[in-house]
Amino acid sequence: MSQIRAAITGVQGYVPDYILTNAELEKMVDTTDEWITTRTGIKERRILKGEGLGTSYLGAQAVKGLLEKTNTAPQDIDLLICATTTPDFVFPGTANLICNMVGIKDIGSFDVQAACSGFLYALTVGTQFIETGKYRKIIVVGADKMSAIVDYQDRTTCVLFGDGAGAVLLEPTTNGLGVLDTIIRSDGAGQPHLHQKAGGSRYPPTHDTVDKRWHYAYQDGPAVFKFAVVNMANVSAEIMQRNHLTGDDVAWLVPHQANKRIILATANRMNIGMDKVMLNIHKYGNTTAATIPLCLWDYESQLKKGDNLVLAAFGGGFTWGAAYLKWAY
Repeated sequence: MSQIRAAITGVQGYVPDYILTNAELEKMVDTTDEWITTRTGIKERRILKGEGLGTSYLGAQAVKGLLEKTNTAPQDIDLLICATTTPDFVFPGTANLICNMVGIKDIGSFDVQAACSGFLYALTVGTQFIETGKYRKIIVVGADKMSAIVDYQDRTTCVLFGDGAGAVLLEPTTNGLGVLDTIIRSDGAGQPHLHQKAGGSRYPPTHDTVDKRWHYAYQDGPAVFKFAVVNMANVSAEIMQRNHLTGDDVAWLVPHQANKRIILATANRMNIGMDKVMLNIHKYGNTTAATIPLCLWDYESQLKKGDNLVLAAFGGGFTWGAAYLKWAY
């Protein structure tokens, strides 16, 4: 009997309507379109507006679209995993909320927190449930409302992030397609360089933490860039090496959209041209856990059954990882 693999059989994305351009940011902080574009590759990003709308709203829109697109009934879903850094609440989990909003009931659902690597981590977890035969239909969501934790007085971070969500449907296959290998890594020593200081159990919210602006994302840009360039490139090269792939074998690199220079370094390490790199950072910015599924959604029409894809990400923690899959449709 052929080995059971987890195949992506559908993908759907969602981004809010409001577009925050570099020109608008020039009026908010001391920055320029040229400075942002040169250093990051970002021209605009989407921002979720509306009272009481959180990450679950973004995720639910993507999941609703996915169910409709794949002609899947909510009651047919066995498990839903949501990768997010910006949950609606400390508890309950955002995955629980998404399920309720789209009519999925009486199944397991939970969040995965691995910052920008979250989708890869969640995909890895979901893959195991398919491969063991435990479940047959799993939704993996990557969703973040980064505007909720971005300090729009900090020009070093507010230019980077946007809001969005992407979701994929995982189903079993025995035809040699699907997720063939994943690697996930972490190094907690990276915490000082990229974190949200307050709001958790170490520094619960107080007037003092709010006054100190500790509830926003903090990033030591040079330190994060240095570590990301090395590790995202290394893990991509590693997954290629252990699966005996060359640059010619790879149809697409699907990288986390944090910085165009990091993406270019990863492509160079893999010996592939930028014509085989999925890129949408210019219009969405860094949507954290949503970047990889949003890329798959944007490029879906260009994908062919059997294409070799390498997914790669790096995030706060530090976390990083890669996945090798053969596109299944």
